[in-house]
Amino acid sequence: MPSLKAEIKFGTDGWRAIISDTFTFKNVRRVAQAIADYYNGRRGRGKVRVAVGYDTRFLSDKYARLVGEVLADNGIEVIIADSPVPTPMLSFAVKRKRLTAGVMITASHNPASYNGIKIKTASGGAAGVEVTSVVERSANRIINPRKSRSTARVTVKDLAGDYVRFLRSYVNLAKMKKAGYRVLVDTMHGSGNGFIELVLAGTGVRLEFNRRERNPSFGGLRPEPIPENLACSIERMKREKFDICLVLDGDADRIAAIAPGGEFISPQKILALLALHLYRDRGFSGGVVKTIVGTNLLDNLTRDLGLKLYETPVGFKYISYHMEHHNIMVGGEEAGGIGFKNYIPERDGTLAGILLLEMMAYRRRGILRIISDMERKYGRYYYLKESLRISGKSIDVMKFRGVKSLLGKKVVEMKDYDGVKLTSSDGSWLMLRGSGTEPLIRIYAESRSLQKSRRLLELGRRMALNR
Repeated sequence: MPSLKAEIKFGTDGWRAIISDTFTFKNVRRVAQAIADYYNGRRGRGKVRVAVGYDTRFLSDKYARLVGEVLADNGIEVIIADSPVPTPMLSFAVKRKRLTAGVMITASHNPASYNGIKIKTASGGAAGVEVTSVVERSANRIINPRKSRSTARVTVKDLAGDYVRFLRSYVNLAKMKKAGYRVLVDTMHGSGNGFIELVLAGTGVRLEFNRRERNPSFGGLRPEPIPENLACSIERMKREKFDICLVLDGDADRIAAIAPGGEFISPQKILALLALHLYRDRGFSGGVVKTIVGTNLLDNLTRDLGLKLYETPVGFKYISYHMEHHNIMVGGEEAGGIGFKNYIPERDGTLAGILLLEMMAYRRRGILRIISDMERKYGRYYYLKESLRISGKSIDVMKFRGVKSLLGKKVVEMKDYDGVKLTSSDGSWLMLRGSGTEPLIRIYAESRSLQKSRRLLELGRRMALNR
């Protein structure tokens, strides 16, 4: 009998695969059984209780029902969301209800052909490799999982109420009552939908939506909040008078924004803005977490404010770890996932977007003025990223560790704990790493000049293609 060991592979944020290729009902059943085995094997005398959520992707609700049935067949008490939910809503439900774990059916920002499974711990954070590696091995040992027999232990519940109430208590809604902001929200056909509307009810914020309707094909684009996928919202920001556009990815755990006039606000700037806001305006304390591909802007900002800066590999599960074990005010990744103190150790795009509005209200300034003030003090950086799809033999990025110069500047620092990052004598840097979720090579570059960042990105492209 052939081995199925390589068929299921957990990456930086769960297991993702192409629907009807590897992401099949049979393989979902195998993973669900492995999750049940993992938690039943560690329950001691306590009852295992798990919440299951799902996004707006093709068949996500069916996969969620299947996972719930498998868990129930293994004696686990199961709660299933009654409609598509953001991933952070599921995470919050797990923590709020003191459940054992959560399972989210989503492929986040991946193309519509993908679906996936994320595992959440009792704290609401992303399950680390100590969990996913065991589940992965167990799933790949299961050849023919038994079919579900009963749904008696499955309860369908509304998860939105507690989540919305908490977010309303977290932000200062009174500050926004007279703001009168006109805000465009692009939910990219994902599960973020209109929850931000519920949180901001009764304030002076007027919301209008782009791509709010459910569309499993995501309009032919991947639900990733990057400029090439946001043409419709960028165009509206150019034509109409909005104060800001907030953009959520497919499962609403990531944030991006667009300023008046159509200027894209990168997640890197958003993380720096929110660190500044929480510390200066809200009086929060604690450290800041970024990933290895995070912007130098955060180094300058945290140094000036006297805040401890932590750096992790790519993947929010590493940020989650710091949020659970250290006093962290805010932590974020380069792709727009940002987590906050006194909440869950997980990303939340909706909360991040509302906090941007709160910052505008506190400072009584438009977003472009706030960004200008921040960059005047801490520097303006041009951060670029590109993904190269690879075929055939994968690229061994470790071979780039020996590069001595970047565009004529000496390499003064090399990091290789997650890909290879090269920093030159003028502070500019270039990084190459393999994607943990798709057959891609990620190339990142940052400098104080847009032209130089483009040249660095082109250099990285040549290095990757000349393998």
